[in-house]
Amino acid sequence: MNLTGLRYEGPIYRPPSEANSLLVQATIGCPHNKCTFCMVYKNGPKFRIRPVKEIKEDLLWAKENYGMNVKTVFFPSGNTIVMKTNDLVEIFNYTKELFPQVKRITVYGSAQYIAKKSLNDLKRISAAGLSRIHVGLESGDDITLERVKKGSTASIQIKAGKLVRKAGIELSEYVVMGLGGKERSKQHIKETIRVLNQINPDMIRIRTFLPKINTPILEEIKSGKFKILSAHEIIKETYDLVNGLEVTSMIYSDHYTNYIQINGKLPEEKDIMLSEIKQAFNRDVSCFRDVYIGTQ
Repeated sequence: MNLTGLRYEGPIYRPPSEANSLLVQATIGCPHNKCTFCMVYKNGPKFRIRPVKEIKEDLLWAKENYGMNVKTVFFPSGNTIVMKTNDLVEIFNYTKELFPQVKRITVYGSAQYIAKKSLNDLKRISAAGLSRIHVGLESGDDITLERVKKGSTASIQIKAGKLVRKAGIELSEYVVMGLGGKERSKQHIKETIRVLNQINPDMIRIRTFLPKINTPILEEIKSGKFKILSAHEIIKETYDLVNGLEVTSMIYSDHYTNYIQINGKLPEEKDIMLSEIKQAFNRDVSCFRDVYIGTQ
């Protein structure tokens, strides 16, 4: 093996919480790649799964060059959970072998691919070392999910979320404020609350819809078909979401798209977070960023 560094192909994205993690690419691109709001893989590369042999070579290179003290590892790209269970078990076990001090191994995984695995599959993956799955719920509203071509439904999201929790894997669910536009705002939040209350994930991470270049939804915005929410309308959605949740989850608002940053444990810190959101709602609109078209 004569690697000169870790091998990456295509865009490499990771959650903010994985900023200090070793990134070893296991899959390339996204097997769905139809979400109208996502630009990440619209220009390729075509989805494929890297051979386990290559993944293990990269892990070994990382050990030889970074040492054995790696604490967290994230395996991009867009849907690593789609890999065969036996292959996931092999690379996670190998990760623990090389890095005995590793505390967290994480991947991205969409609900429709998680739901194809059995509870036994997920328990095996958990036992091999997978600590957490980052899942894009985005919305619990089936009409919104269909319009943005998410490829899943509320029932699939609930099934997948419950499977992950039963398997003993931490579940981090992402919600996108404003994804229903002005037309579906109330339904978007109401149904998202319903779904999250049934799943009760470990973490709920709040994002705010921001139009991106090279995305189908941007054309809907330009034509007037999709109407973007204002800062105050987004904050109102955030208030209603937090207020309606009956979960024991951590809330994180850890992203550049958000107008406000709120973090706390439910239900213990609900009142504190609601108070912070109310204060933000009373600020003048000039305090918040303008809507712009993102490029990454």
